[in-house]
Amino acid sequence: MWRDSFRLQIFCLLMAVLAIVVLVHNFFQLENLDRDTVSGSNWITQNNVQHSLSQTTKTTRKPYCGYKQQLLSKREQAEQDLLLAAIQWPKPSDGKIAFVQSTDPAHSDFVIVKPSGFFKVGDQLEVLVRMKDFQGKPKQYGGDYLQARIHSPLLKAGATGRIVDCHNGLYKVFFTLLWPGEVKVSVSLVHPSEAIQVLLRLREERPDRVYFKSSFKSGRYSETTECNVCLPGDLPVCNFTDLYTGEPWFCYKPRKLSCASRISHAKGGYQKGLLSQEESLFFQSDVNIKRPILSSGPDSVIVKPKAFTDSSSMDRAEDHTVSPSGYYYEDQWRSRTQWIHHFNESDDITKCLQGKVIHLFGDSTIRQWFEYLTAFVPDLVEFNLGSPKNVGPFMSVDLKHNILLKFRCHGPPIRFSTVFSSELRYIANELNGIVGGRNTVIAITIWSHFSTFPVELYIRRLRNIRRSIIQLLDRSPKTLIIIRTANVQELGPEVSLFNSDWYSFQLDSVMRKMFSGIAVHLVDAWEMSLAHYLPHNLHPKEIIVKNQIDAFLSYVCPLQT
Repeated sequence: MWRDSFRLQIFCLLMAVLAIVVLVHNFFQLENLDRDTVSGSNWITQNNVQHSLSQTTKTTRKPYCGYKQQLLSKREQAEQDLLLAAIQWPKPSDGKIAFVQSTDPAHSDFVIVKPSGFFKVGDQLEVLVRMKDFQGKPKQYGGDYLQARIHSPLLKAGATGRIVDCHNGLYKVFFTLLWPGEVKVSVSLVHPSEAIQVLLRLREERPDRVYFKSSFKSGRYSETTECNVCLPGDLPVCNFTDLYTGEPWFCYKPRKLSCASRISHAKGGYQKGLLSQEESLFFQSDVNIKRPILSSGPDSVIVKPKAFTDSSSMDRAEDHTVSPSGYYYEDQWRSRTQWIHHFNESDDITKCLQGKVIHLFGDSTIRQWFEYLTAFVPDLVEFNLGSPKNVGPFMSVDLKHNILLKFRCHGPPIRFSTVFSSELRYIANELNGIVGGRNTVIAITIWSHFSTFPVELYIRRLRNIRRSIIQLLDRSPKTLIIIRTANVQELGPEVSLFNSDWYSFQLDSVMRKMFSGIAVHLVDAWEMSLAHYLPHNLHPKEIIVKNQIDAFLSYVCPLQT
């Protein structure tokens, strides 16, 4: 008996010791977890990439969205409310519309108001667009996304139009006639109003439809986890929110490695199965995505030249609201808000940039500027920084003429291939590190990689950039700052869900409003891509890039008028 009692005491003592050990272990686990994670429950791993439990079960979980956690001042909140109100899009009166009742560009048409009228350069041309559904019935509500331009193919001339939604199935398009000759009208349906409602839903409910990943490494051991602004909240995550700007970014915590072991960022991929079968009918390439709307009568007018044109009296005051901001003539962009010098010789560019440091910040569309200048100017030689191709950072140097040209991509979200973690920089922070001055030129573009997220996230990013720009101009007023706008691109059923022109148009509208009244200049890549005769492309062809560069350099070295 006493032996059994002794064994029982020993067993109890061992259990007590074991309980203390487990308690201490759990304490240290929690302490370490708190240092670099937001706590949560278990995670699962598939092919060494972590996914949320909601992706493998039917459980619906509320995402953890960093953009919703921001605290705004009264002024910031008021501005955000005004911006969101300004881009509100008309909705159909009925919630769910059958496909046959949606807009059909083949049944729709446009007419030129007073097609036989007398037109001269400078006059307004009005076009009426009448939308119908697949049954040929007139639409009774608005909300379709249209694009329109006038053009003269033989002259390689083109300009965009201003579209007014009458909210009853009718749209008015106003063009300013800017050159003489025969001028044709083209109108396209980019998305029917029913598709826009789907795009709105995806933007608000599925910010995860493009996902990202980061690699973590220690010695020979590595792990890869999913990252985003919004991640399901039941899993432990690494919080990579920027300490200076407050820009949110999270990755699922590796199973064995610390958050500090992150070495790279990359695009993960695109989610599939985002649409119902009925919704997918609104996104068909040959049916209702960027399809032409034909005229039911004449589609062109004859424009007479002005009796007298005094070019010296033409107004070139920079006004971001002028529509159109410019036009093509003989494949050259003629701005209505600045005097354009066409830099056709490399020596002209060298002379303009001599003694200057040029910083290019943004995505691959402004990387095109770096590539164009480096290729076109012989003395501008790229210095090999060992950066991944198409990612950067990149740098070109002309020692003879003291020119330094640099490109750096913006911080996440960025859908590039592998970017080293040490090179993930936010534009606002980079601007804070620039001294500035009369020989400093900064060009920025930021839009395409934000198209899958709620607009609040984009507003936050621009607010941080704007604050840094104002501070830079305050300490160095001679610094030149230029913003390249968004541009249109080729669209198909899949691309439309992630990078639709409608998304880009909304973001571009926000950007123009937020930088209105600030001492920055715009290169209107939107109109320069939409007005041109070449097919739309996310990365415009060289002739369009060349015209963008001419506009950019005309701010750096303005013509003496």
